[in-house]
Amino acid sequence: MATKKLFTVENLTIVAIFAGIAYGYFLHDFALATKVVGDIYLQLLKMLIIPLVFASIYIAITSLSGKDELKSIGIKAFAYYLSTTALAVILGLVVFNIFNPGNGEHLLQLPQEINITKKELSISDFLLSFIPANIFEALSKGAILPIIFFTIFFAVGSLFIEAKKRSLLYNFFDSVNDAMMVLAKWVISLTPIGVFALIGATVAKNDLEPLFELYSYVLTVLLALFIHAVITLPAIAYIFGGFNPYRYFLQIKEAPLIAFSTASSSATLPVSLEVAEEKGGVSKKVAGFVLPLGATINMDGTALYESIAVMFIANISGVELTIAQQITIFITVTFASIGAAGIPGAGLIMMTMVLDSVGLPVESIALIIAVDRFLDMFRTSINNWGDLLGAKLIEQLLRRS
Repeated sequence: MATKKLFTVENLTIVAIFAGIAYGYFLHDFALATKVVGDIYLQLLKMLIIPLVFASIYIAITSLSGKDELKSIGIKAFAYYLSTTALAVILGLVVFNIFNPGNGEHLLQLPQEINITKKELSISDFLLSFIPANIFEALSKGAILPIIFFTIFFAVGSLFIEAKKRSLLYNFFDSVNDAMMVLAKWVISLTPIGVFALIGATVAKNDLEPLFELYSYVLTVLLALFIHAVITLPAIAYIFGGFNPYRYFLQIKEAPLIAFSTASSSATLPVSLEVAEEKGGVSKKVAGFVLPLGATINMDGTALYESIAVMFIANISGVELTIAQQITIFITVTFASIGAAGIPGAGLIMMTMVLDSVGLPVESIALIIAVDRFLDMFRTSINNWGDLLGAKLIEQLLRRS
């Protein structure tokens, strides 16, 4: 039993990171030749994006169509999670632009076929970019923002058809989501192999300097996460919920601490439900709906981390992202987090999506993976803290109404 716990994907990935660094440093030519293994892993991740996002967002929205009371709780929860995720991404971008880690380093060499073109911000073009003229063309090209727009539009439209047909659609996409989750687990199990090949190729191509520069990136992420956890989320709870968030934290602290140690919101869910109901004063009705929903669609910490990660990769690649591209990052991360939160290894899948949206090479995630496990503990505990605050906030709002 102990041996099984030792050889987890997470532990093997940590080993793969160090092995990949040595492989790329000492065996340059071999590491570059085996980069195709990492490329296959990335292609498998990208293959999952569209069906997962489509199915996850659809069932998250259409699940709100139950009884009036449940619908009221669901809409409040959905609005809370979307708002706090958006604020987390904005905070990440602001903190990054203040400290600008990796600026001017140019440590990553972009592939020759990658051509980052700068485009002036045109409001009309920007708004039109959300609306797919042909959804099948958007699906075939993997244009994530138009797909997200259509999915939300389609899901809301489904709420207004007869219950039998709506149930049929919901069951279909729920089944698609379950099947894709199985595929996601299979692909994520290949992470150590993919990371080994990608890290090896990155070190062989760029040497060890990009890894040394990661300290500024890690500190920026931790600072932004701290601000979000200690200031942004508590301020929302106090202003809209009228309760002391710090006293509430002392009541439910076991759950965020377990989330920190396990780096899994889903694994922490039973503890979150128990402490919210038994110690936090949240009713079973609210906790039983809001907390599982949060574990499915809420990724405050991860969304914040992703926005900083993409900006950092752009910096050390010598790419200056325009305001329009930063807005694209904000929108993509905010809405894509809803569709990716319940996925094992969601951060990796989201990262490929966001890098694609601004034209940066997807293989750059090899660098970020080197510190991903360390940061994952912090961002997961923030995700869990946001879920628990949301449950208490919605409880307070329902008591007033």
